Amino acid sequence: MKKISVFLIMSLVLISCKTNTATQLDNKTEVALKGNWSITSVTYPGQAYIKVTSFEVADSQCFVGSNWSFVSNNNKGQMDLTKSGCGVFGSPITWFINKEGNFVFKILATGEKAKNVKEGYVLKVANLTENTFQLIDTISVGGKLTDVVYQFQRTI
Repeated sequence: MKKISVFLIMSLVLISCKTNTATQLDNKTEVALKGNWSITSVTYPGQAYIKVTSFEVADSQCFVGSNWSFVSNNNKGQMDLTKSGCGVFGSPITWFINKEGNFVFKILATGEKAKNVKEGYVLKVANLTENTFQLIDTISVGGKLTDVVYQFQRTI
């Protein structure tokens, strides 16, 4: 009787556990992003009047021409800003794409482990083709949600 009770309790615990979909990966999309990319444009409504600081690094327009590399087998990469007048910034990143189509990434200091970085960014992946894709960041501007669209182009 005791064995049956333990078995039933263990079965109930196993059945009641849910899978966390936020950490299930979309490996197919990750592989599609593997390689080197450059941001060709950053657009959002009202950009002539509003300045957006992207990823707490620089003005969003400083990301135009930036270079990004994505390694899908270990979810690491690199981002480098090189636009004249914006200062030079480069950093390793860690990233993944979850089943909901969100691009989740963290900016790391050199030698820093991702598990020690508590903050990151979640953007929506859109319009993925072999040579282009978009990352869409939803921000609040004056209490209104606005999409900032980062257009990526594959580089050779």
